[in-house]
Amino acid sequence: MKVAVVILNWNGKDLLRQFLPSVTQFSTEANIYVADNASTDDSIEFLRNNFPEVKIIQNKENGGYAKGYNDALKHLSEEILILLNSDIEVTKNWLQPILETFSKQSKTAVAQPKILDYKKKDHFEYAGAAGGFIDKFGYPFCRGRIFDTIEKDFGQFNDDAEIFWASGACLAIRNEVFKEIGGFDEDFFAHQEEIDLCWRIKNFDYDIKYTGNSVVYHVGGATLDKMNPKKTYYNFRNSLFMLVKNLPKKEMRKIVFQRMILDGIAGLKFLIQGDYKHFISVLKAHAHFYANFSKMSRKRIEKSSNIQYFEIKSVVFKYFVLRKKTFKNIM
Repeated sequence: MKVAVVILNWNGKDLLRQFLPSVTQFSTEANIYVADNASTDDSIEFLRNNFPEVKIIQNKENGGYAKGYNDALKHLSEEILILLNSDIEVTKNWLQPILETFSKQSKTAVAQPKILDYKKKDHFEYAGAAGGFIDKFGYPFCRGRIFDTIEKDFGQFNDDAEIFWASGACLAIRNEVFKEIGGFDEDFFAHQEEIDLCWRIKNFDYDIKYTGNSVVYHVGGATLDKMNPKKTYYNFRNSLFMLVKNLPKKEMRKIVFQRMILDGIAGLKFLIQGDYKHFISVLKAHAHFYANFSKMSRKRIEKSSNIQYFEIKSVVFKYFVLRKKTFKNIM
């Protein structure tokens, strides 16, 4: 089974210097690529001088995560593509459990390892943890991370499990499936595009798995801090995009309306707390959602009508009202 590990880079020479050595050391089964999103630093020169074994893909523009990977992956022929953030340290034998999952489970299209925090290695990391789910209104949560509550890793997720979405920080996917569903939606630019991707994959009746015997460490926020207003904008806007594209048609408008009310409550909270930039980000997200509603509606996949996409109705209610903070209690 031929494998490509593809790292998307934009002005990230320091991250490549720090984390690429673990990838080259522990990924001998794979071809390693760095897909450069038109960096203006000397990332390319650094790679050529220090990592001649790494293949370089030079994208013509910085199209964000979504377009960056779409452009980089279109000409790769390896059977398994592993999309790896540039701020991830991999561990010895991290690839074997992932490849074993694909070789033994023909319906599995996507797999994710256990993602722990590079700066606090006995805890899960925000972006993916031990595999993701969404509630009825599209709010994402993970095994090991509910909103900003991060669980300590004491072996509770050392299993293999079916999940709804895999983290874009380290996402392994069959090349043929990536191409079959059309790759990432480039209108997302960045953030939650992997959830949309996985939802569409589910719509095509494939499985998404978490492999707890594969471990990587993620810095997180190295490219865009989670409290950055721009990230708030992308998360609010892209959640609405995703719901319009993938919800069952008979429920879509009702659920999107309810989600927008919840977004409004979140926006008011930002305003009351004096977080004016985040409040404005929510307003912009909704304005741009209105402007693109028809466009997103045309992208709908009606196969979604038969899929059970959520495990719980409202993670917001359970977390903020019932004060349930761990995945075990939420479920």
